[in-house]
Amino acid sequence: MKGIEGKILQLGKFYPIGGGVEKVMYDLMTGISERGIYCDMMCASADRNSMTVKINEYANLICTRTWTKKAATMISPEMIWKLRKICRNYDIIHVHHPDPMACMALFCSGYDGKVILHWHSDIQKQKTLLKLYEPLQNWLIRRADCIVGTTPVYLKESPFLKNVQEKTVCLPIGVEPVCKNYEKEEIIRKRYSGKKIVFSLGRLVHYKGFRYLIEAAKYLGNDYVVLIGGTGPLKNELQEQIFNEKLAGKVELLGRVSEDDLPGYYAACSVFCMSSVQKTEAFGIVQIEAMSCGKPVVATRIPDSGVSWVNADEESGINVMPEDAKGLADAIMKITSNDEVYTKYSEKSLKRFRTLFTKELMIEKCLKIYRYE
Repeated sequence: MKGIEGKILQLGKFYPIGGGVEKVMYDLMTGISERGIYCDMMCASADRNSMTVKINEYANLICTRTWTKKAATMISPEMIWKLRKICRNYDIIHVHHPDPMACMALFCSGYDGKVILHWHSDIQKQKTLLKLYEPLQNWLIRRADCIVGTTPVYLKESPFLKNVQEKTVCLPIGVEPVCKNYEKEEIIRKRYSGKKIVFSLGRLVHYKGFRYLIEAAKYLGNDYVVLIGGTGPLKNELQEQIFNEKLAGKVELLGRVSEDDLPGYYAACSVFCMSSVQKTEAFGIVQIEAMSCGKPVVATRIPDSGVSWVNADEESGINVMPEDAKGLADAIMKITSNDEVYTKYSEKSLKRFRTLFTKELMIEKCLKIYRYE
C-alpha cells in the first residue's frame, strides 16, 4: 500500500478533548486532513449528544450519543451501529486503546480492511473490567495489522504485547510548540519575583505523585517556589499537606490553568517537574510541552513506563526514582546550580523536542505507517 487513496478513521475515546489519547486522535485527524487526505474521527460524546462536525474539506468529527460513563468508559451503543453502517467507507481504521467501547464497535462492525491499533497504555486501574474485556482485547491485538506505541519502552514491556513484537512500531506523540506569551510570562515572574519557579501540571490524583513534589519543597531553599496546576479529588488532601508541613508560600496549588495562561507558566518556570509514580503515566505530554519552551525536566523512572525515555536522563533533564522527594529536590537544584549547567540542559531539552516530538514528525511517521513503508 504505497499511497493513501481512500479514507482513514480515528476511532476511540471521547470528545471534547479531556486527555492525552483524545488529543493525539484529534491532532492526527487535523494534521492528516490538512495534507489533503480524508481522515475522520469517531468518538463517544462526553456530553451525551450525537453530532457530526465538519472540521475541514477532508475531515469530519463524528460524536455518538452516550448512555453513561462506567469505569472510565463511555457506554455508547450508537457507536456500534453507526460504525457498522459506515465502516466500509474507510480503507484504514486507526483504533486507540484503551477503549473497550471502540473495540466492541470494531468487533461488531464486520469491517475487513486495514486496522492500526494505537496502544497508548495497558489497562491499569480497572482490574475487574480487564478480566471481562481481555478476550476482546486479545481479539483486537490479533486483528491489528500494525500495533503503534508511543515509546519503545512501553511496547517492549507491556505484558499483552510480548508475543506480537514483530508487528509493533514506535510513534512518539508530537505537539505544536507552546506559543510564547510574553505578557503572561512577565506577570508571573513579577508575582514570584526573586524565585526560581518549579512548575508542574496534571490532575490531582494519586498516580501523579504530587505529595512527593510538595515534600521535595522542604529540601529546596527559600529562593524556590513550587507551582502545581490542575484540579482533582486530592486537592484538599494536598492543601492540608502544604499547611501541615508549613510550606504555604513555598508551594501553591494553582487550580485549573487556562489555555491562555499556560504558556506564561511554561515560559516563566526554571524547571518542569513530573513526579508521577505509577505506570498509569505512560508518556507525559506535559513533558514535551515544557521541552518545546526549552525547559529542563525532572521526571521519574517508573518501571516499564515510557516517561523516562521521553525525558532523556542528563540530556533534557534528570530522572529520579518514584516516591523520592529528596531525589526530586536534588535534581532540581543540580539543574539550576549555575547558568552554564542550566543552559546545557535547556538547549538539549529544546533539541530533543525538535528531533522527536513535533506534531509534524508525528504526522509524517503516521502516514508512513499507513503506507506500510
